[in-house]
Amino acid sequence: MIFERVVRPGLFRLGGGDAETAHEWTLRRLAALSGRPAALAALRSAYAVAAPRRAFGLDFPNPVGLAAGMDKNGVALPAWPAMGFGFVEVGTVTAHAQPGNPRPRLFRLPESTAVINRMGFNNDGAEALALRLAGSRPLGVPLGISLGKSKVTPLDQAVEDYLTSYRALRGHGDYFAVNVSSPNTPGLRELQDREHLDALLAALVGEKPVLVKIAPDLTEPAIAELLRVCLDRGAAGVIATNTTLGRDGLTGSDVSRAGEAGGLSGRPLTGRTRDVVAFVHRETGGALPVVGVGGIVDPDDAKRLFDAGASLVQLYTGFIYRGPGLVRAVARSARR
Repeated sequence: MIFERVVRPGLFRLGGGDAETAHEWTLRRLAALSGRPAALAALRSAYAVAAPRRAFGLDFPNPVGLAAGMDKNGVALPAWPAMGFGFVEVGTVTAHAQPGNPRPRLFRLPESTAVINRMGFNNDGAEALALRLAGSRPLGVPLGISLGKSKVTPLDQAVEDYLTSYRALRGHGDYFAVNVSSPNTPGLRELQDREHLDALLAALVGEKPVLVKIAPDLTEPAIAELLRVCLDRGAAGVIATNTTLGRDGLTGSDVSRAGEAGGLSGRPLTGRTRDVVAFVHRETGGALPVVGVGGIVDPDDAKRLFDAGASLVQLYTGFIYRGPGLVRAVARSARR
């Protein structure tokens, strides 16, 4: 409650209310905190909850992860487990460093407990992330790395682009997420098609678990075809879902932002995420572990994803609005 009453209002006022300014300010503070063992220990004692899970060959101290996009460049890694996360996913990272789309590109919609972003994979590049990870201490929880296509790379050269990132980072990640579903890189979602995805997974699947992150906007037949490729090529699992291009579920004055370009996340995605998780679990007979992400803003949302077949869950928008208390609450609710 302290976060929602005191911390969040202060963060939301930073930069005149600009969401990306608040995000950058928070990351700088968490990066500084990451060098203070006593502070990390205090956080850990307040928020860390043991609820062990095993999925795609990895052991997780609890099933609540930090979704990609929050700490793209891995600048504050020790802070996330201290705030209770059972695993952390950095990125999305691309082979080439890129600035992303013009600002402003991140928008809070508080009446809807939602966010719209059109960041465009802004990141320092795979080599820079590899150097940072090489100089960091063991995280203590599994580390995932989300890989995306560089904007300057043509679609017909996407496989080599992903491979460049993977080769630079394969010694540092415990699993890799193939992001082929962001709506903010032109043409990227075409990589969810059978031919493109088959070639991509044929190149990437190997020594480390590789998961595919899918869009919530796909039809069930399209998801079923994607799942067949994942099973045929030995993908370790599916992350469901990315942000949506839809605008259903916006309320109050947030409706006026419906025309804002970008992917929508948060409460409006809760029901669709649950439906996609349930479909993936049912369609594969549980053969592909599912990481549920999208619209988790209270523990019941996560519970419904677990009930639908999710092995793990990830937080992003819910964490923005609820803070580390949500991580703790979801982990507690996941205890068996």
